[in-house]
Amino acid sequence: MSTAPDRRTVESFRLGYVPGVSPGKWVRIWGERVQGTPLDLVQLKHQTAADELRSCRVDAALLRLPVDRSTEPALSVIPLYTETTVVVVPKEHLLCALDEARLDDLADETVWHPDDDVLDWAQVPGRAASSRPTTTAETIELVAAGVGLVLVPQSLARLHHRRDLTYRPITDAVQSQVGLAWPEDATTDLVEEFIGIVRGRTVNSSRGRSPAVPQQKAKPARKGNQSPRRARRH
Repeated sequence: MSTAPDRRTVESFRLGYVPGVSPGKWVRIWGERVQGTPLDLVQLKHQTAADELRSCRVDAALLRLPVDRSTEPALSVIPLYTETTVVVVPKEHLLCALDEARLDDLADETVWHPDDDVLDWAQVPGRAASSRPTTTAETIELVAAGVGLVLVPQSLARLHHRRDLTYRPITDAVQSQVGLAWPEDATTDLVEEFIGIVRGRTVNSSRGRSPAVPQQKAKPARKGNQSPRRARRH
């Protein structure tokens, strides 16, 4: 009796992603377009995502930019989109009266700066907290307890959603950019396929495939080869 092949022995495309990034749309297109090659999702930590990519734990990764491209092996990067930065606050906080806020509005607020912060601050706004929580998840718990606020990309605010918390956009804050990265010396056909998907190339695109053979147009018959018209009978 034949048995189904072990999934681990089947070639797959390993896609890494960091918290807050939602690869679902692209994974769905992959499943429709690249049949026979499973896509395995691997969650990575923001701080070590590039190292995981260089160690070939994954074939490509959706991560937060910038990425140090000077470290070998070099990485190729395609910027994809930039996220809005928001401040997470308790629902009864005064900032909830605003549709959006500015950094000046946080001047008198205690703002947490967790160790896994993904925003590249020159100077953290507001009043510095007495310590730095290890993770954003721990920081969200502190905010829910009414102790300070935290600024994060909007996707992380949604990821750590709680009924007793809400968030408001900060119009002049630094922002987080998300990109697709892969080892420069490992641009495989599967990597090219995924690049095409995130760039919106259609299934008929010839990128990464053999070009389609154009159909030859039928040549018009020469006059000399045309059959003579029959004489009309009277």
